[in-house]
Amino acid sequence: MDEMNAIEQLRGKNKMTWIEEAHGWLAAPEDIVDALANEGFVECKRATTTSRRDLRPTGGIWQGVNRSTGSVASTIWVDRPSRPETIVFVTIDGEAVGTHESRDGPEEILK
Repeated sequence: MDEMNAIEQLRGKNKMTWIEEAHGWLAAPEDIVDALANEGFVECKRATTTSRRDLRPTGGIWQGVNRSTGSVASTIWVDRPSRPETIVFVTIDGEAVGTHESRDGPEEILK
C-alpha cells in the first residue's frame, strides 16, 4: 500500500505516536479521521460507547470507504480512564497500520 501523506503528516507533527506494547497509536481520534478523509475516505459508519457512570465517551469506531479505490479504512479508539491519551487502532483493507523496530530503526509496515 502506498504511504498516505495525511497520516505521515500527523506522524511528522508528532500528533500520533506508535506504542508498541499496545500495538496502537496515541492520537486524537478526530485527527486520524480527518487525515483519512483528506485521503479520500468517506464516512459510512461512526459510533461511540459511553461509561454508565458519567456518560463520557470511552471509545468508538469509524469506518470510511474510498470511492475511487474501493479501499476501506477503520479506526477503533479507546479512552483509558487512568491516562489522558487515547489509543487508536487503524486498519486499511483489514491490515493494521503500525510500525516496528528493525535493525535499521523504525519502519512503517502493515501488520
